[in-house]
Amino acid sequence: MSANEMTEKEKEIKKEFNRLRRILKKFDIEKNRLSTAEGLLHESAFMRVTLQELKEDINQNGAIDEMPQGDYSIMRESPSVKTYNTMVQRYATVNKEIFSLLPKDQSKADDDFESFVMK
Repeated sequence: MSANEMTEKEKEIKKEFNRLRRILKKFDIEKNRLSTAEGLLHESAFMRVTLQELKEDINQNGAIDEMPQGDYSIMRESPSVKTYNTMVQRYATVNKEIFSLLPKDQSKADDDFESFVMK
């Protein structure tokens, strides 16, 4: 990857980080939770941009890769697919952690649903 591509990726990560931070700023989050959220936001932004790159690679090159083994070759899962599958799980976990930092807001709809379930 050239320096320009890396710079472009960093720009995309920063853009995604800022998008996530704007979303979080809409909620009244305690300062100590906000510092925790900052680290998680950086990780989430990085993973989202990287997942997009991996998805593009998979779309272009396919999910199956041919790997030479001396006189023959074998078909295997693409390394991009393996990385994507692992990272998408981690991405979901990080985002779950971010959402857990948000204040618990009980809306009227939640109360109505709980009342319905309790009957």
